[in-house]
Amino acid sequence: MRSRLLSLRLWLEKNALLPKGKLAFVTLYFLGLDVFLYLVQRLSGLIRPSYASALSGWTIFLTFVVALLACILAAHWSSSRLLWRLRNRLIVTYVFIGVIPSFLLIIFAGLALYLFSGQFATYILTSRLESEQKALYAGNVVISRKTAASIDSKEEVKKLQGTLQMENGEQMSAWINSKLLLASPPNSEPLALPAPLAAADTTIIARDGGSLFLRSIKEVPTHSGVLTVISSRPLDRRLLLAMAANLGALTLEQSSGNIGAKGGDCEAEKSFKPTLIVGAIPAQRRLIDRPVYLSTCMSVVNWRDGQVSNSAAIDVQTTLFALGGHLFSAPGAFASSIEAGLLLVAAVLGAIVITALYIGTRLTRSVTGAVAELYRATTHINRADFSHRIPIRSKDQLAALAGSFNLMTESIEKLIVEQKEKQRLQNEITIAQEVQAQLFPRHIAQLPSLEVHGFCRPARSVSGDYYDFLPLGREKLMLAVGDVSGKGISAALLMATIHSAVRAYSMEGIPALRQVQAVGAGPALIEQYDSILPGAEVAPGTLLSLLNHQLYHTTPMEKYATMFLALYDGAERILTFSNAGHLPPLLLAETGSVRKLERGGTVVGLFDDLNFDEGSVQLRPGEIFLAYSDGVTEPENDFGEFGEQRLIDLVQENRDLSLERISEIVTAAVDDWIGGAEQPDDVTLVLARAR
Repeated sequence: MRSRLLSLRLWLEKNALLPKGKLAFVTLYFLGLDVFLYLVQRLSGLIRPSYASALSGWTIFLTFVVALLACILAAHWSSSRLLWRLRNRLIVTYVFIGVIPSFLLIIFAGLALYLFSGQFATYILTSRLESEQKALYAGNVVISRKTAASIDSKEEVKKLQGTLQMENGEQMSAWINSKLLLASPPNSEPLALPAPLAAADTTIIARDGGSLFLRSIKEVPTHSGVLTVISSRPLDRRLLLAMAANLGALTLEQSSGNIGAKGGDCEAEKSFKPTLIVGAIPAQRRLIDRPVYLSTCMSVVNWRDGQVSNSAAIDVQTTLFALGGHLFSAPGAFASSIEAGLLLVAAVLGAIVITALYIGTRLTRSVTGAVAELYRATTHINRADFSHRIPIRSKDQLAALAGSFNLMTESIEKLIVEQKEKQRLQNEITIAQEVQAQLFPRHIAQLPSLEVHGFCRPARSVSGDYYDFLPLGREKLMLAVGDVSGKGISAALLMATIHSAVRAYSMEGIPALRQVQAVGAGPALIEQYDSILPGAEVAPGTLLSLLNHQLYHTTPMEKYATMFLALYDGAERILTFSNAGHLPPLLLAETGSVRKLERGGTVVGLFDDLNFDEGSVQLRPGEIFLAYSDGVTEPENDFGEFGEQRLIDLVQENRDLSLERISEIVTAAVDDWIGGAEQPDDVTLVLARAR
């Protein structure tokens, strides 16, 4: 059960259906409340139905609220899923900017076209009806004039009746001073005098005896009185067929009575019924040839009382192409030219629309394609695949963005390579630092008559300074202090070479002739050292000469080192030394006097075939031997160099302390002198105190 719930939760999270927002929790709260009230309603209905009816309103209300909130949540969820992709966002944007307005314009244009078509059909119908009325009126005018002329000339009016030709159910009656004068056809019922009308010279649609007629009334004054001539034509099938020719189907509708009041309209008539249907709807020629339906009201005059009402209407049913035929039915080439021009404009506009759709689609695909390529590239970068590049196929801003991204990934790739190389070098430097730390003496053997201490702090990871203490028996000790030119790995490697050579020559003796030849010694050294010299009897000057020759032939020309070597004999308390270009070590007496140990020669490794002088001094009890590198005395600040004298003063002031403590005081003073600046050089101190 628990695993199923967990699977359901994972599925909901994967499909973004797990409720997280406030709206989701509010919806769940109302849903739970709605379900609770529904259950209470059902249970209470079992006890008393009136309780259930009282809760039904709240249940319906909560159901409506839950449904509304669920619709809002569904809209948010669908929009978040739908609009996550940029292409979908652009499509929705185009829909709201272009498609929906275009769709509304098309609907508006279609509605306007439909209304215009209906009005045009009505116009054709009313025009034809007016033509019939005008024809009837013109005939009535001719008859009235002939009749009036006959009356004035006292001719026989009945002779005129024989000349009248009434067709299509037409009738004519002539009245003079309310007395029937003439009626045609002779056997027909004469037309009664109309009720008082607003105009005595008019053509109307009259309703007489439940039928509709076109009637024209003409009053002409004569010598015998006022002549009133009435012409009538029934609004029947024959007339409607003539009006429906090439138009469509016409339906004549009438109301059951004079319901419409004066000034009313068709909508006010509640009982229209079709009385006559003529014609047929034209066949649709194309898919866009849609049917058109429209109704037009007719103002009808009640012949008996003269009341006007909209008690009749004609419905028109036709098609767009049939109306177009009437629209462009004018004689001559002008109408056909307009039709051809409209078709050409429609074709051009259609081509423009298709081109716009194609261009918009291409632009959309270019934008979304570039974003998709960029997204895929970020997934490669997320997987640490910095070799991936975005293909560039255009010369726009998106291409510039892709190029910038490619340059960024290339830079990151190079940076990672450099970082790996730097890390490798750092590891090697760390190893070198550990190896070099092993080269410095870790356990210093103290002589009964001499206490020694050494300290070295590199300016970088590894040091080019060198110091060493080599015990040569119970009462003898070799002291070595050096400074290799340069800093870093190269200086540290040369320092290791010097360390190995000094130890080898000091503890195992200077090689014999054949060994000197093996290392490439010159004639002077071969003549001087033609036998084995035991290590305990090695003189510092001799050792420096051989070391200089070895470095000269095995190191680059610009590499050299300063070196101070001293051999202390504890039995006689004598220090024999030779200085190869190093800062002269100092002997500080308790009385404050200072002796410098300067005998020797120049630096080692720069020139070949050099001899180094030796000097010797006797150490008195309490006297301190002080050797140092230039990293102690040469650091500068605004007040100048730290200097040798400041170093001497510090040692003299603290000479009663342990050598280790003196070393700490000196290095702390150097650090204070430097301040926040970087340490410029390696700091090395070698201290010895005679007991």
